[in-house]
Amino acid sequence: MVLKSLDDDQAQEVVTIPLAGKSSIADYMVVASGRSTRQVAAMAQKLAERIKHSGHGPVRIEGLPAADWVLIDAGDVVVHIFRPEVRSFYNLERMWAFGDTAPAAA
Repeated sequence: MVLKSLDDDQAQEVVTIPLAGKSSIADYMVVASGRSTRQVAAMAQKLAERIKHSGHGPVRIEGLPAADWVLIDAGDVVVHIFRPEVRSFYNLERMWAFGDTAPAAA
């Protein structure tokens, strides 16, 4: 449902990262980009509403006022929606990919 919602709202560069065995915070992390703060905020609000209305309980949202990076905690799934520049700066995909890729050469 999370991926469909992001796709419906034209999220860009959606990446799903399985967290099983890496972290106890969630089973999956989803990282996506929006073209502007307005789109990031709208996608986050719609996703939170869809999760709530589908019966998956309340969600926590952080970062909505600035909407450069919005975190949606839906329990088993944590969603990060960024503006592209902010996403590049934090590079969460690389941070959470430990164990999935070969180490860089020294």
